[in-house]
Amino acid sequence: MDELPERIRIKDIARLADVSVGTVDRVIHGRSGVSESSKKRVEEILKQLNYQPNMYASALASNKKYLFVCLLPQHLEGEYWTAVEKGLDDAVVAYSDFNLSMKLYYYDPYDYTSFISAGKEIMAEHPDGVLLSPTVIDVTRRFTDQLSVLSIPYIFIDSNISDLHPLAFYGQNSERSGYFAAKMLMLMAGKAEEIAIFRQIKEGIIGSNQQENREKGFRAYMTEHFPSCHIAELNLHPKSPNEDEQLLDAFFEEHRSLTCGITFNSKVHIIGEYLQEKNIKDFNLIGYDLLERNVACLKNGSVSMLIAQQPEVQGYNGIKALCDQLIFKKDANSVNYMPIDLLTAETVDFYLDFQK
Repeated sequence: MDELPERIRIKDIARLADVSVGTVDRVIHGRSGVSESSKKRVEEILKQLNYQPNMYASALASNKKYLFVCLLPQHLEGEYWTAVEKGLDDAVVAYSDFNLSMKLYYYDPYDYTSFISAGKEIMAEHPDGVLLSPTVIDVTRRFTDQLSVLSIPYIFIDSNISDLHPLAFYGQNSERSGYFAAKMLMLMAGKAEEIAIFRQIKEGIIGSNQQENREKGFRAYMTEHFPSCHIAELNLHPKSPNEDEQLLDAFFEEHRSLTCGITFNSKVHIIGEYLQEKNIKDFNLIGYDLLERNVACLKNGSVSMLIAQQPEVQGYNGIKALCDQLIFKKDANSVNYMPIDLLTAETVDFYLDFQK
């Protein structure tokens, strides 16, 4: 083979394969209009040279427009999903050179028909890629099956359903996180004979696969290491916050010796603010996510520990994975676990400063 320059150009490949530059370009980008013999010669040269095309430049030159659609649970400003949305927005800005646009859709996590309706609206958009937080497997499958038929890649964030084979997942290992949380809680509980789990639940629906899996991991640890410890449960209604105080009053009246508890969603501030208002001291409470109200409870001592999971990174990397797949033709890692970060009042400010 003739001596080649250090940086291989398309015209060098064309010369070696004895074809035109246009033919090489069509082979590299999988376009039609190339004879089988020419295609074979070009592919042999590409293989010999281990040629990697500049997909960044090719994507810029193509001027193709991409629409990504994100399906998230309904939420209020300042709640957990606000941080996910910030990561999504940051990624869209970062990839703005590639004619990328994004539309957000929302579903009620306590109403499966809401997810189905949102899925129908998304399919009408004919998106190039979808990022979503899945609900229960059967309902989610109805949507992802439609995406698969049209070869539309989809990313799961926050919780994973591996049987549905997303392009990638970004979130914590929920069961491992719950197992770890139980270990931390019991370090504080000492020889406590009873601990509490606080949930938000509507008509049997918890609203998140991740919360269910965290509790599964939590209970696995308790069964292995503290089988005789009783687990008291309190279910709060997510859409009736005016009832929380009455329910909590009755619960703590019934469980007067209780000193430890945990909630697996991002609303630990509901319990923390109650404890502060009622001046209940020496109660060890663990929750999830760095909402402002959660952090305030952590600092005032009504929450003992928070477990963080970098929601901005999940949103950003979800969009990045779609860009890698569709624009740069790069495969994504299928499972991407977020760190399980344990924070206390003494460490949370350093973590927040680092995240900025």
